[in-house]
Amino acid sequence: MTLTPESATWLQNVSGASSIEDVQQVQTLWSGYGQILRVKLKQPSWPDLASNTTACQATNVIVKQISPPGLNEPSGGHPRGWNTSQSHRRKLQSYEVESAFYAQHSSRCNEFCRVAKCFAQADLPSGQIMVLEDLDDAGFPVRHHSLDATGVNQGLQWLANFHATFLHSAKQADRNWADRDQADQWSELWPVGTYWHLATRPDELDAMPSGTLKDAASALDDRLNQSEFQTLVHGDAKVANMCFADDPNRFPAMVDFQYVGRSCGMKDVAYFLSSCMSESDCERNESRYLATYFEALHDAMSTRGIDQVDFATLESSWRHLYPIAWADFVRFLEGWCPGHAKLTGYSRRMVEIAMDHLNDKHDRSASD
Repeated sequence: MTLTPESATWLQNVSGASSIEDVQQVQTLWSGYGQILRVKLKQPSWPDLASNTTACQATNVIVKQISPPGLNEPSGGHPRGWNTSQSHRRKLQSYEVESAFYAQHSSRCNEFCRVAKCFAQADLPSGQIMVLEDLDDAGFPVRHHSLDATGVNQGLQWLANFHATFLHSAKQADRNWADRDQADQWSELWPVGTYWHLATRPDELDAMPSGTLKDAASALDDRLNQSEFQTLVHGDAKVANMCFADDPNRFPAMVDFQYVGRSCGMKDVAYFLSSCMSESDCERNESRYLATYFEALHDAMSTRGIDQVDFATLESSWRHLYPIAWADFVRFLEGWCPGHAKLTGYSRRMVEIAMDHLNDKHDRSASD
């Protein structure tokens, strides 16, 4: 696979390059919805979208070329066999969300929660196209499948800084959203972040075996959605989406923002730890890694001057929601892929704790 002629012409025009010298495929997109390419340009002069100048001469760029099948023609390539019209529409929306994140929100991310610069994007007749900074060239060439303690700490610090950047209380949001402009600030992102959000996964819920977790699906979802403190979550914060630097003192960069939306930050934390740690590591190091995350979150809030949110209250609230976030993800896995490797004894223990939390709330309500 390579650039379509239409995409190549657009890319050369928008970059001001004299030619396209090389195109290499990095990977195909999930379920065959397109491809990611590394493209080498000759003498480009990219417009700086923030300052309307042409100061950037990035020669190597990453092109995300999205070429989905028609709405009523699922690709047939889903690794788990979930080729439904619902999943097709969800994937189409996910690329629109990613486009909106880069256009409207990514500029708020600094070196402590690094994301790729977006040089250009467009909707072409052949599909959507995005041109992003090559993070390898920017000093983030290392990819991992699992992480040691240093890597886990770096990933948690990225998440803490990202969450601090977009942190707000639910009450604060309600007040601000009386203003129409404030109400629209997240409107092109997912109303609730993460790719496993219950409202977008009815097929997987139906496929779950009957039991207490399935019965509690809505209650778990409500607890997370009604968190007193909200932020933007990455929504797919796995180690495979992190690009690490050669310098161990630098935080990583993150890619793949298709499932960004408002929620509790514990969704990202639980999912990230599930992606890079064994069951025994989770058991041994849970308290240490949560302490790392909350220390980094406190530092990031202080650096950004966030004083409208009380940190002690936030930490207490989100620590309570950590097993709830795990149980919510386990709920998805049990419907999507029974027997998945992440359905460990540790994740089952998190579900048990989450069920206890739900029952405690019910008991308190009944006695009030």
